[in-house]
Amino acid sequence: MTVDSARKSRGEHRTESGIEIKPVYRPEDLGDFDYEERLGDPGEYPYARGPYPTMYRGRPWTMRQYAGFGTAEETNRRFKYLIRNGQTGLSVAFDLPTQMGRDSDHPLAEGEVGKVGVAIDSLLDMRELFEGIPLREVSTSMTINATAAILLLLYQLVAEEQGVSPEEITGTTQNDILKEYLARGTYIYPPAPSMRITTDLFAYCARELPRWNTISISGYHIREAGSTAAQELAFTLSNAIAYVEAAVEAGLAVDEFAPRLSFFFNAHNDLFQEVAKYRAARRMWARIMKERFGATDERSLRLRFHTQTAGSTLTAQQAENNIVRTTVQALSAVLGGTQSLHTNAFDEALALPTERSARIALRTQQILAHEAGLTGTADPLAGSYYVESLTDALEERAWEYIERIDGLGGSVRAIEERYMQREIEEAAYRHQREVESGERVVVGVNRYAIEEEDLDVELHSVDEAIREKQVERLARLKESRDSAAVERSLAALRRAAEGGENLLYPMKEALASLATLGEVSDVLRGVFGEYRPA
Repeated sequence: MTVDSARKSRGEHRTESGIEIKPVYRPEDLGDFDYEERLGDPGEYPYARGPYPTMYRGRPWTMRQYAGFGTAEETNRRFKYLIRNGQTGLSVAFDLPTQMGRDSDHPLAEGEVGKVGVAIDSLLDMRELFEGIPLREVSTSMTINATAAILLLLYQLVAEEQGVSPEEITGTTQNDILKEYLARGTYIYPPAPSMRITTDLFAYCARELPRWNTISISGYHIREAGSTAAQELAFTLSNAIAYVEAAVEAGLAVDEFAPRLSFFFNAHNDLFQEVAKYRAARRMWARIMKERFGATDERSLRLRFHTQTAGSTLTAQQAENNIVRTTVQALSAVLGGTQSLHTNAFDEALALPTERSARIALRTQQILAHEAGLTGTADPLAGSYYVESLTDALEERAWEYIERIDGLGGSVRAIEERYMQREIEEAAYRHQREVESGERVVVGVNRYAIEEEDLDVELHSVDEAIREKQVERLARLKESRDSAAVERSLAALRRAAEGGENLLYPMKEALASLATLGEVSDVLRGVFGEYRPA
């Protein structure tokens, strides 16, 4: 008998973070509960109840469905479809070559162009991606990390072509390179130059794009890799500490850049634990910024976050069950006070979403916003003996992890020593073992399964000729552009990389002259090298 089954035989229940759940919670479980110290009103320090006083009474969260596949033209059509159906913000998925700094004509791009996101090679693609979409009115999130600066600058160039002033450009670049070493793998350069690019982007936006969220520090992918809720919370905040330290060391004042930091969390299956996680995250971040970094601007203390429902929980078996899973997960994000939300489509364990499945996912958010009575009051679960106890317990476990990481020398050193990776791997193994033994129920998989399932589901397919189209487009671009201007601008970028100049200014000039994403990335590869994990 395993430890977990023995606990269950004794009537014990625990979350996957190891927090014991009591049969009933009472006032004494909260101890000496000081409302002002532990919660505060919404919009007040320590912001456990939310970053803004009225929360969704002012307006609902931003409904930002993640989309991107094939060519820029195809993704543009999907964006317009989602906007027509009521989406209030765009979220761009990029293909692997774009994420890795490779043009579509690179040999390593073969078989990957347009598959898991849209292919963006140059300014021409970015223009087409947002053709007919008014960037003055739309906020755009871009899930991009190693090449985040390049994609941001391409977006800015397109916005400027539309006549949008820098002060009006709004959105977010994920730009969280540390979690790539930790959980995902789409890095290019070693950690030190990668952190330089990140902090250069902070400085650039502080001066040039004041409303742009410069980073979305991601716990999402940490959780998708198999972490517990407590690990997601702790490792995300530890990475955030590393970014703030790097920016301060680069000469930036905390309150100059911290108001534009944002976060990205996973919404998993355990509804109450997820709500507690978001509340604990806000309280912890406020204290980190105030006590550790001396931030005085209230905007620096407010943790704002985007949420995506958990892709790792979607099942190919009985795929329609995923609609229910996504609804429960989205509910946790809303009850926990998210600022924007993506709901996964039910068919994503099988293929990229179809228009129908994407619409159902969007309608899930709209029903929660308009029919479920969730927008009338902020933090409706505050004061629940159970939720407040869970919030405290998750925070306690997260602080323990953060103290260990600090003892190792911070996130970068802990990643290099594979401390966090090992913790995630052990948690993922434990979870899979529980599923395989039946201790953890997955409906339709290890319980209530159907022997012969009718998979009568329309699936989205990507045209295999996309790479050929992109290669032809690149060839025409290189024939028609001013090659001498491109070479001059890339040489200027190389000199900046070899020195200490902010990289985004020469990078923007290169991209405006129609240098490609791969060419810009290759210049930096030549100076910084490529990261190879030990």
